[in-house]
Order: sequence, then structure tokens, then C-alpha cells
Amino acid sequence: MDGMRKPNALAAGVYLLTNLVTGILWFTLTVVLMVVGFATSVLWVGLPILWASMYVVRGAATIERSWVRAALRTDIPRPYRDRPDGSLWQRWKSQFTDPATWRDFGYLVLLLPVGIVEFASVLAMWAVAAAFLAVPFWIGEAPFAVIVGEFWTIDSFVSALPMAVVGLALIPFAALGTRWIGTLHGSFARAMLGPTRADALAIEAERLQSSRARGVEAAEAERRRIERDLHDGAQQRLVAVAMGLGRAKSKMDSDPEGAAVLIAEAHADAKLAIKELRDLARGIYPSVLGDRGLDAALSALAARVPIEVDLQVNVEPRPPTSVESAAYFTVGEALTNITKHSNGTRATVRVNRVDTGVLVEVTDNGQGGAELKPGGGLAGLADRAATIDGVVVVVSPVGGPTVIRAELPCAW
Repeated sequence: MDGMRKPNALAAGVYLLTNLVTGILWFTLTVVLMVVGFATSVLWVGLPILWASMYVVRGAATIERSWVRAALRTDIPRPYRDRPDGSLWQRWKSQFTDPATWRDFGYLVLLLPVGIVEFASVLAMWAVAAAFLAVPFWIGEAPFAVIVGEFWTIDSFVSALPMAVVGLALIPFAALGTRWIGTLHGSFARAMLGPTRADALAIEAERLQSSRARGVEAAEAERRRIERDLHDGAQQRLVAVAMGLGRAKSKMDSDPEGAAVLIAEAHADAKLAIKELRDLARGIYPSVLGDRGLDAALSALAARVPIEVDLQVNVEPRPPTSVESAAYFTVGEALTNITKHSNGTRATVRVNRVDTGVLVEVTDNGQGGAELKPGGGLAGLADRAATIDGVVVVVSPVGGPTVIRAELPCAW
């Protein structure tokens, strides 16, 4: 299950043995507040108590999520609805009617009986193993001997050593039992303190809707960029070529030398227009990326930047085109930022295949301070990655180094 791993036996044991104490604390605190609040609500005195009890319940549940995550390696997402804008009463009403709040309360109430069972089970398992281990150390001082069968009498340290061996053999079983109980408690906590399946589906639908909107915005921004580049670049060059050729045509008979100069200028403008169109096409989708893949495309990209780039690409077999494109433009934008803004002299680019897709990491030795600002180049990369459910993370403290990490999911 996502967000759950097998807990460490020691950490799980400590948690399960102390859980009884926290269970008593949360049960007493939350139940008393709720009962008093509801009992006095007819007099309006209970409303502030109920308001306080909601915060206590959520605060205790938040602490429990942190403890379960740390001790039992079970990550529990925050399940609450977003607070509505409005008055204090509307916010409190939303919190009071949120099913997640009452699941929190149910968990805190059940924590006491569950904690009693878990405490007794863990204590019994380890107590039995410890008892067998301790037999050789007290049997010699005991006023009686233990007779096992007809040929084995346990009355000394040496004769009790087999009992200690049994105790040692029981330790792995006690550890496995502790981990198993810890795993069960993690599942119980996740079911009570985490979002329901309906909530998870709603969150996923909202995330997909947001990704779609960001993808549409990114495509629209890309279209505007292409139009702007065509209008301000190649289109102006081609107009200049047409005008130059027209002037040369009019001078061809009267001033051949002048016409030759105009033709030479038009030829230079035509070459510049071709170069700008080639750069524009590369910005849309470089042909080398489609023909030879990420390794060749990123190598050509790294060769064009004026800084030292340590490149490593390992994505065989080739990922889907959308993932390749997102990885290429992530590296391209990162290298552009390094050369223009960070004053960096060296960059390390790692593009590797992982179980969930492609992981892109770009690290530089620049001055840092890069941010995912709305409308910026890095925000555009995040929007592009979001169209394929990817995530872009920027870690750039002032003074550097800057690390740009893009996780681009795909099925291998």
C-alpha cells in the first residue's frame, strides 16, 4: 500500500508500549471535553467548549499522525476539507461537520482499548522470551528444581542453558510479532486518520483538473511564444528579403552594382531567417531528440552552452515522447538560467530511469536564489511537467548550489 512500509521492530515496540499511556491521555481529554460540551450546549456555555474540543481532537490527531509516521513508517495524508472563507461561526461549523474530525475523535477513543490489547500482546511476547533467557541466572538460587521428563532436572546454571537457547530462539518471533502488530496499527491509523477513498478520489480529480488547466495554459503560452518569435524574427527577416529583392530588381538595369549589393544583403537576411526558423523549430521539438533520443539531444544542448556540463543519461529503453520532451526542456531551461542568471561556471546533469519514470536532476555552482515564480521559466517547466502528472522541485538557497529536480512518471 502506498505510504506504508514495514516498521522497525524496536521503534514499533516502543510505540506500542507507550501507546497505552497516550491512549489514556487522549481518551480522557477528548471524551471529557466532548461530554461536557454537549451537556452544557443547551445553555450556550458548551459551545466554546465544543469549539475548543474540535481543536484538541485535530491537534491530537496531528500528533498521532506524526508519531505513526516516525515509529511505524506509515505516511498518513491530511484528510481535512479546506477552510471556507467567512465568519468564525462558518469556519467552526465547517470543522464541526467535517467527517474527518469525527474519524479523528473515533480513533482517539478507540486508542485506549486498542492500546491495552497491543501493550499486553507485545509485553507478553517479550516477557516470555526474557523469562526463558533468565532461567539460568536464577534457577541456582531457587528453593526448588524444575523436573522436565525423566532425564532432565533443571537446578543449576549449566542444566538451564537449553532454556536460554529457547529464549534466544523466541526473540526473532517476538520481533516479527511486534512488527506485525505495528503494521496492523499503522493500517488502523491510516484508515481512521487519513482520507477516505472518496476523499482520495476527489483530491485526485482536483489534481488532474489542475494539471489539465496548467497544461492548457502552458500550451497557450507556447503558442504565443511561437507567434511572437515568428512575427518579430523570421517574418521580419523575410519581409526585408522581399523588399531587398524588389529594390534590386528595380536597379538591375540602371545600377547593376547597387543591385548586386542589395541581393547580397537579401541573401544574408535569408540565411538569418533560416537560422531563426531552425532555432524556433528546435524550441518546439528538436529533430535530434525525435531521431536519436535524449542522450544525443542533451549532448548537443550541453555543447551549445558556454559553461562546463557534466552529463549522464541512462533512460533505456526510450521513454514516451512527452516524457522525453519534458526532460529535454527541463534541462534546457535550467542551463539557460545558469548561464543568464546564476553566474555559474559548472553544471551537473543527471537523467536516469527510475521505477516510476524518469528523474531529471540539474545542479549548478551558481549564486542560488532561483524560485518557481508565476510566469517565470521554471514555473513554465512545472506547468509542462504537470501535463504528464510530473513534479518539478527547485532547491536554491541564496549562495547556492541550486538543484532542479523533475520527476516525470511513465510506465516502463
